[in-house]
Amino acid sequence: MKKVHLSIVSPVYKAENIVEELVKEIIQNVSKITEDFEIILINDDSPDNSWEKIQEACIKDPRVKGIKLSRNFGQHYAISAGFKYANGKWIILMDCDLQDRPDEIPNLYKKAQEGYHIVYTRRQKRQDSFFKKLSSTLFHNVFSYLSGSKSDKNLANFGIYNRIVINEFNKVGDYYRSFFTIMNSLGFRKCLIDVPHSERFEGKSSYTFSKLLKLSFDIILSNTNKPLILTVKLGIFMSTMSIFFAFYNLILYLTGHVNVPGFTNTIISIWLVGGLNIFILGVVGLYVSRIFDQVKGRPIFIIEELININDKIV
Repeated sequence: MKKVHLSIVSPVYKAENIVEELVKEIIQNVSKITEDFEIILINDDSPDNSWEKIQEACIKDPRVKGIKLSRNFGQHYAISAGFKYANGKWIILMDCDLQDRPDEIPNLYKKAQEGYHIVYTRRQKRQDSFFKKLSSTLFHNVFSYLSGSKSDKNLANFGIYNRIVINEFNKVGDYYRSFFTIMNSLGFRKCLIDVPHSERFEGKSSYTFSKLLKLSFDIILSNTNKPLILTVKLGIFMSTMSIFFAFYNLILYLTGHVNVPGFTNTIISIWLVGGLNIFILGVVGLYVSRIFDQVKGRPIFIIEELININDKIV
């Protein structure tokens, strides 16, 4: 497979009216850097005509390459598919909705030439809905607490990555994928630049509340064991409280303040302890289910069709 200087990777979902403009703007801006580039568009089983638009773009320009996944795997899995087939010395990742502005690509590339392996972007004045901003804030606050590391809600997927970084990323076999957590675990020299954040070219985010909730659970349970530690602490606390409660009731009994054993206290204790047991077993069960999914060894994505790409992987 012929190596290129720049690969631009973009997952596509519900973007049939955006693909043409996306490709045009990428070509306009990347051509300022080099003519030796490829654009990899990954169709994550979009329900509209996005794949047909990708096919048209691939026919017009062989530098545009299409990957069609067999079903909807999710954005982070589509990113992994794009990285697997990207063969550039530098790889740029961006969303397809043009909120990540292609005219910032030359700035990313220029910063990377200062000796960085990774250049992230931080969005200024996010042009997202109130709900998306709120859900993003809640997730990053919870994740920062549980993981013990600071998580910046304004960081975007949009960035540039050296070939050696992507090679290491492709070796990670985690079944539950989170782009940022995997990338941050790799190390390498990195920095970030501030970029403007545009409004969506068309439509609205495909991340519904249920999808955001599922993604949050997957990322947290796959990257930190703090929920397990918290359940242990909760168990210790409840055990300590039960000892004090037992001593308290014993004193009441010995001093003659209890003539008839309390039915209410017994019922409350049973419900409380039973509820805690179910909760703790549930948390442990979630972790066990992640192990079960991981050891099955199923592929993290399945390719249905490739355009302008041969089967040889870099």
